Amino acid sequence: MTERSILASSAVMAAGTIFSRASGLIRSMLLAAALGLGLHADIFQVANTVPNMLYILLAGGVFNAVLVPQLVRAMKNDADGGASYVDRIMTLAICFLGAVTILLVVAAPWVMDLLLSNRYDDPALAEQRDSAIDFARFCLPQVFFYGMFVLVGQVLNARGRFGPMMWAPIANNVIAVAILVVYLFVFGAATTEEQTGPFSTSQEALLGIGSTVGIVAQFLILLPYLRAAGISFHPRFDFRDTGLGHTLRLGAWTLGFVLVNQAAYVVTVRLASGGTAEAADGTGLTIYSGAMMVVMVPHSVITVSLATAVLPRLSRLAEAGDHAALARTLTDAIRTALVVMVAFAALLPVVAEPVAQVVWGRGAAAETYVRAVPALTIFGVAFVFFTLHYLTLRGFYAMEQTRTVFWVQCIIAACNVSVAVVLVGRTAPEQTAAMLVTAYATAYAVGSMVSFGLLSRRLGEFRARDHGAYLLRLAACAVVAAGVAWLLSGPVADLRADLPGADTWWWGGVEAAALGGVGLVAFVAVAKLVALRELTVVLDGVTARLRRG
Repeated sequence: MTERSILASSAVMAAGTIFSRASGLIRSMLLAAALGLGLHADIFQVANTVPNMLYILLAGGVFNAVLVPQLVRAMKNDADGGASYVDRIMTLAICFLGAVTILLVVAAPWVMDLLLSNRYDDPALAEQRDSAIDFARFCLPQVFFYGMFVLVGQVLNARGRFGPMMWAPIANNVIAVAILVVYLFVFGAATTEEQTGPFSTSQEALLGIGSTVGIVAQFLILLPYLRAAGISFHPRFDFRDTGLGHTLRLGAWTLGFVLVNQAAYVVTVRLASGGTAEAADGTGLTIYSGAMMVVMVPHSVITVSLATAVLPRLSRLAEAGDHAALARTLTDAIRTALVVMVAFAALLPVVAEPVAQVVWGRGAAAETYVRAVPALTIFGVAFVFFTLHYLTLRGFYAMEQTRTVFWVQCIIAACNVSVAVVLVGRTAPEQTAAMLVTAYATAYAVGSMVSFGLLSRRLGEFRARDHGAYLLRLAACAVVAAGVAWLLSGPVADLRADLPGADTWWWGGVEAAALGGVGLVAFVAVAKLVALRELTVVLDGVTARLRRG
């Protein structure tokens, strides 16, 4: 595949990601409007976490890292173009995922025991625990359809068809949005009293079954594209001596990486569920995951797109042994991504409250959206470190050093879990979400330094002096931008307070746009003064994309 075609594929995926994130954000808004941000919402969110966790495990480990390279090799080298290999893989996946899904549904009470805080053992929360188990039974069938979606999507990717897998999740979000609209119409927004209570049977059925229908639709959308790619599935059970064992061994370290990540997330979910169970004003998984979704938008659009575009070039340079060029290419990608993420993180503390009001300030969450502000603010800083780590790992992947990646992730997971347990145990329930985000930020601050330091030592081409000068210029831009936005925030807040009827979510959008816009102008102005060329690269890319559009 040529560089141009790689970038074109990256653009398709970035566009799909933007629409997917936007529709996901609308879903988060409606969920908060219907259920609030407390215990009531967390009951559903925790139950719906297991399928999402297994999706990440399958997408990031078993299928993505383990199967795709072998699919490409089979399609290239096998006499039948890899058709038999695909048939065996899909047959094995159907049998495995079907059995696992049935077991999970049967074991739903024990699964929820793993994710729910011990506080749910209190007899006063028995009905809430029962609601969580009911939701789990409705949601756990998603595991099968998530797994098949990832597998079919990766088969299509191996055939060079990247668009369907990126765009199909939008159908899931559209269905989820429709279900929530129906929920609001039928049941209305949860009252203050209901936001600490369980769900009725009909509420559980509508939300639980509706969530699963969305995942089924997401999978079914891919099937016509599979046929159009010339793939006709025929079950095959002759698994012996077909290379599947070799396939699994190749991805063992990457699979371990994802398993460690998900083990740490289980602890996070369990701690988060305790925050809302302990106190009516506690914060937990709904706020934690919602704040992460907001911050994931710039990360997905900028960082993931950059990583997708740069990885093929890094792999070629690693194969050629040109470590100097590899270091330069990776450094450029890291600096370009950090320009965007640092600007975002610097302005987020100033605009966090109006942004929170835009995202959550309606319906059941209209009076409680401010609880999300601390978590949202800290996540901005966390994703600066996450961006550095995420792109640094592309250097290790290019050199096929997945073992190193695994051990670095073990350090991150251990740090995340230990800091989270200490902080959550020593703070009030209303600070639970913020403390979990602080643990996340601490873990990736440590992890990014470790991963960057190890890669620097292996490549021997990163120059500390150049990085120091760049970081000083970037910090100057961030400080000025945040300072200008902060100085303006007082008069804007006073103006809003004096305007009748301005205490609404859409006025929050006006305030966030005004403060963020002024801050970005200040950031760009200072960047030009200090010759921060990486910003020019971003702006040129955006303007070129707009002209082509």
